[in-house]
Amino acid sequence: MSVRPPAPNANQPPIPRKKVTLNTLHNLHASHTPIAMVTAYDYPTAIACSSSPLTDITLVGDSLAQVCLGLPSTTQLTLDDMIHHARAVSRGSTHPLLVADMPFGSYQVSTERTLENAIRLVQEAHIEGVKLEGGAEIAPLVRKLVGIGIPVMAHVGLLPQRHTSLSGYKVQGRSVESARKLMEDALALQDAGAFSMVVEAVPKELGKYVTEKLKIPTIGIGAGPWTSGQVLVIDDLLGTWSGHKAKFVRRFANIKEVRDAGIHKYAEAVRDRSFPDPATESYTIDSQEWERFLEGELRRGA
Repeated sequence: MSVRPPAPNANQPPIPRKKVTLNTLHNLHASHTPIAMVTAYDYPTAIACSSSPLTDITLVGDSLAQVCLGLPSTTQLTLDDMIHHARAVSRGSTHPLLVADMPFGSYQVSTERTLENAIRLVQEAHIEGVKLEGGAEIAPLVRKLVGIGIPVMAHVGLLPQRHTSLSGYKVQGRSVESARKLMEDALALQDAGAFSMVVEAVPKELGKYVTEKLKIPTIGIGAGPWTSGQVLVIDDLLGTWSGHKAKFVRRFANIKEVRDAGIHKYAEAVRDRSFPDPATESYTIDSQEWERFLEGELRRGA
């Protein structure tokens, strides 16, 4: 293989920014500076997230079920899957705060199991915070996790882990009752100690209202431009995901086109034998040494 592990500190670019902490996020929120969060699923995407000093949070999202593992939904992702991927992300992450989703089933059984699973994520995957989907019903879990020193990012609005019970991936908070419940859930989670809150797929008016009522930063995804920050799946923003494109997604690059063209050009070069070039892309042996080898082969009757 041509890929070798980098030598320690050799030609490594300096970390472009001091480590983001909860206090950093608090200061950004207080100064009304929008917070940027991006998902990562492995070492290369972690490096990509860390390449910009403007990235505040890297989220190891359970969306890795679809974009990395080819599963139909996030509900099929296991805790072991998450730990495996989050551990790889932690090796490539520099300054962003590192948060991981707790997969479906890892925090629904019991408080004790939730604590054990969150501790595994911290100890084995080296993440710095966990994200849980749900409303007031998970507030006791949030309080317990925060109480033992594990920062919690809440998640309200559209809850992908509950897409079946929600009859699909639908915008939430479009009725008075739904909007009121979301607001009550958000306040309960804040009171339980969540340090921030993802607000997904809600009307922009509601996203703005929730942000104004909470004391903690909101991270919007399909919640309008007035939340405290935004998050996108890295495959969506880079244009490598070929699945459904949600209304709120903006392509900031088209890496898929470049990637696919590169693969095709490589295969063409192999097919027409223009790769590898014998002069610039191949190794050689001293001509006298080669003659000795051939003479030896002849003597052996090869």
